[in-house]
Amino acid sequence: MILAVFGVILIFVGLVVSIVFWIPSIFDRSKIRAVMGRRYPLVYVFYVANGPMLMLFGLLLILWQKV
Repeated sequence: MILAVFGVILIFVGLVVSIVFWIPSIFDRSKIRAVMGRRYPLVYVFYVANGPMLMLFGLLLILWQKV
C-alpha cells in the first residue's frame, strides 16, 4: 500500500515538472540559455531526471507492488 501511495506521489511530481518545463510563460528558456551559455543542454538532463523518469519510477513502483 505504501509503495502505491509513493508511486502516485512520484507520478504527480513528475507530471508537474513536465508541465512546468513545457509552458513558456513559467520556464523562460531564452533567459536560462543566456545565463547557462554552453551548459544549456544540462537543462534537458535535469528535465529528464525530474520529469519523465519520476513518472516512470512511480509507475514501476505501482506495478511492482501488484506483483
